[in-house]
Amino acid sequence: MAIHVGADDFDALVEQAIDQVPDALFNLLENCVILVEDDAPADMPRLLGLYEGIPLTSRDSNYAGVLPDRIRIFRRPILSICHTTEQVVEQVYITVVHEIAHFFGIGDERLHELGYA
Repeated sequence: MAIHVGADDFDALVEQAIDQVPDALFNLLENCVILVEDDAPADMPRLLGLYEGIPLTSRDSNYAGVLPDRIRIFRRPILSICHTTEQVVEQVYITVVHEIAHFFGIGDERLHELGYA
């Protein structure tokens, strides 16, 4: 059975995960917002998080005036795979780091190797 964590408490866990990202790395997140949503897109209901934007490694000198990249963390899909508070904390952290890594151009295969998948 999945665990219940309210929206405010889940937001706090995401903030806690962000705080654990080293400042030197987090300060490089330019033009990027991190959002928490209850549900993943309907066509990908099991998705835990999603990076949408232009990875840092693909930006060139013409990169200007674009809307911010988005990292979306999905509360219900994460909760659906967790049974304890500790699992939620760990999965939120893994998901946040995973999506931030996509901002830096790190792909899923490498993230799997590193244990962030």
